[in-house]
Parts: sequence; C-alpha cells; structure tokens
Amino acid sequence: MSTQDQRSAPQAFTPTGTIATAADRRRVVFATVVGTTVEWYDFFIYATAVGLVFGQLFFAPLGANSVLIAFATVGISFLFRPLGAFLAGHFGDKYGRKVVLMWTLVLMGVSTALIGLLPTYEAIGVAAPILLVLLRILQGLSAGGEWGGAVLMAVEHAPKKRRGAFGASPQIGVPLGLLLASGVMALMAMIAPGDAFLAWGWRVPFLFSVVLILVGWYIRRRVEESPVFVELAERKEKARTPIAQLFRKHALLVLIAALVFAGNNAVGYMTTGGYIQNYSTNPEGPLALDRTPVLWAVAASAVTWLLSTFAAGLLSDRLGRRTTYIIGWILQLVGVFALFPLVNTGNIWLLFLGLAILTVGLGFTYGPQAALYSELFPASIRFSGVSISYAIGAILGGAFAPTIATALVQATGSTMSVTWYLAGMTLIGLVATLLLRDRTGIPLGPDHEAEQAASPIYGLSKA
Repeated sequence: MSTQDQRSAPQAFTPTGTIATAADRRRVVFATVVGTTVEWYDFFIYATAVGLVFGQLFFAPLGANSVLIAFATVGISFLFRPLGAFLAGHFGDKYGRKVVLMWTLVLMGVSTALIGLLPTYEAIGVAAPILLVLLRILQGLSAGGEWGGAVLMAVEHAPKKRRGAFGASPQIGVPLGLLLASGVMALMAMIAPGDAFLAWGWRVPFLFSVVLILVGWYIRRRVEESPVFVELAERKEKARTPIAQLFRKHALLVLIAALVFAGNNAVGYMTTGGYIQNYSTNPEGPLALDRTPVLWAVAASAVTWLLSTFAAGLLSDRLGRRTTYIIGWILQLVGVFALFPLVNTGNIWLLFLGLAILTVGLGFTYGPQAALYSELFPASIRFSGVSISYAIGAILGGAFAPTIATALVQATGSTMSVTWYLAGMTLIGLVATLLLRDRTGIPLGPDHEAEQAASPIYGLSKA
C-alpha cells in the first residue's frame, strides 16, 4: 500500500498504540464470518438430520413418538449451553476472546464428525441414541461459548459508528451455516436418494466438518486479540470472578437480554431446528413433499435471512439498536402469521415465500443483537454477560421450539396453535426490547466502566 493509500484508509489507534487499519478490520470480519459459519453449520446439520433421518435410525423402537423424541435431543443440547457460556465467559474475561474461540471451534467440529461415524440403533442398540445425545451435548457446550467470543472480537474491533455493521458479521454466520447445512444435505439427497440417503448419504455432511475445522482454525489463528481485552490485560483490570460479579450486579439485565433473544430464537428454530423440514416432508403428514426441493427452499430462505440480517446491522448504526429491533418485531409478527398458510398449500414456491417473509423479520431481530448485547455490559464482565444472556435466551426460545410445535400439532391437529405460540414469543421479545434504553455508541473500553455499569433498564437508576 502506498503512503497516500495508508493516509486515506480508515485507521484507529488500539490501546497498545498500534494502528488498526481497514485491512486489519476486514481480516477480523472475515475470520468472524468464516468461524461462526463453520460452528453453525455443525450445529444445524444435526437439526436438519433430526427432521429427516434420526427418528428412523436412532429412535425407531419408540414408534410414533420417535420424531418427537429426536427433536427433544435438539433441545437437550441447549440445556448445556449455559455451562458452555459460563466456562467460555470465565476464561474469555480472564484469558482473552481468541483462545476461547479456537477451542470452541475444535470441540464443535470433532463432535460433529464423530456423529457421522456413529452406528445406528439397528447395529448397537440403545448405545446408539445414548452416544448421539452425548455428542449433541458437546455441541451445545461449544455453541454456548462460541457466540460471545465471536461477537466481542467483531464489535470491540469496530469503529464506534459501525458497530452494528461489524456486529452483523457473526450474526450472518447463522444463515450462512443454515445455507451450507441445507445445501450440503440437499446435494447428498440428490447423490444418494431414497434408501442410500438413510444408509450413508446423511453421514457425509457430518464428516465434511473435518475440512471446515481446518479452514476455520487457520483463519482464526491469524486474527489479533480484541483491543478491549488487551487494554484490560495491560492494566491488570480483568475481573477475578466475572460470573459472580455479573449475577450480583446485573442479574435482571441478563434475564431481559435473554428474553430479547428468546423472541427471535423460538421463531428461527422452525427452520434451524428442522421442524419445517420434517413437517413438510413427513410421508405420513398432510404435505408429504419430496425431501430435496424442501431442503433447497430452506437453503434459499437462508439467503434472504442473511441479507436482512446484514441490512439490520447497518440500519442499527443509523436508527439505533432499539428502533431497529422494534421494526424487526413487527416484521417478524407478519412473517409468523404468513408462514403456515403458505406452507400448507403444499406448493414448494409458496413454501419458500413463507420462509422468505419470515426470515426478513428474523434478520431484523438478529442483525443488531451483537452490538446491542456488547453495549449492555461493562468491559470486564462483557464476555460473561453476552454469552450467558445468549445461552439462557436460547433455552427459553429455540431449545424445545420444534418439540413444542410437534406436540401442539399432535394435540390440536392444526398448525394455527403453532402460529399463536410463535406470535406469543415474538411479543415477549418486543416487550423485553421496550424495557431497555438505547445505548448505541456508548464507549466500550475500560476507561468507561462506570458509564457501562449504569443500568440500561427503564425504571432503574442510571447511576
């Protein structure tokens, strides 16, 4: 780069005095997107397989309840997300964001690859579902620690006025992970149709995770540690017991932040949790659509989700996090009421339209989340705060959303019951958002801990 180019490139001084160039920041964004895409690919490939094959291969003796129990294993992993978040938050606030991200990537990838090697119930009996659940728990531990680290690496490197845009980078890893998982599964359904898919085709996407681990590891290790953590370390101001401090001073904030995410996550898990895939392709269900076009429709909807997520991150830098969220909740509510009427037509193009409308709202209630969460918590306990809020929100929202939806349809015989459930979760997210003050642009460094520690909850003192 020429001297003139260097002068014209956006630059900022990190706490150590080195210059963070636009190229440095692009590297952080790229590493964040790739790393979170790999993580969520691994997490979602399981949920996709649950809706398509795991009920038959691992829970067949349960008969009519096999799919319901298989979906429950999706939720079980969420119960271990808080443990992953607690561990990652503790070590991330003490030893740095980067080291935690490296190990969550490895744990997720190895667990996923091992699922691809598991014998089925027919081969080893009850040991098969037990091992499957244990590996899913390891995925849950990894997912609990991944998000917080990725968010802080992106947002704490970002210029003040572009936190929403930078924070959208770990967020788009979710629709990219869904796109990749659905696309690879759809490709294998074409290469190995029918019985071949049940026999071996479903395993290939899990084993492909080994390649993705190597790529993600290489890219992440080249990124510098968060400048906020570097300054904390240099000043020796790292919290000794960050989790204890978090719950002693900010327990109510953690709950409200968790409810914000729960409102998004419950709705999002209609696809990321495999429910729509199972509902629309079940040969004994009302639609009985072919597996391959449904997977491609889900993959295509991940593109609209990606675009709306990134757009919402950008918009939140202009309108503020709170206003962008409120717009998102309204759009999400529209999507919730449009979803099943379009899916139930049995037309694959209308099914895609229903998912596309839904994902616009999902993007607007997910894109600003990284910046919103980062601006809620003080620097010294920020990793713990964002990770644990996210993990609790995942339990309250998406953990058992596919199981609840399946049970509601079995009990009522109608998808309208699922619509009201999703609408209720959306309204919970809206109310939680309205309880929070907008802190867009608040300083994130250790110099401003007092300002960061002031309560962002309406009705509580700012002091």
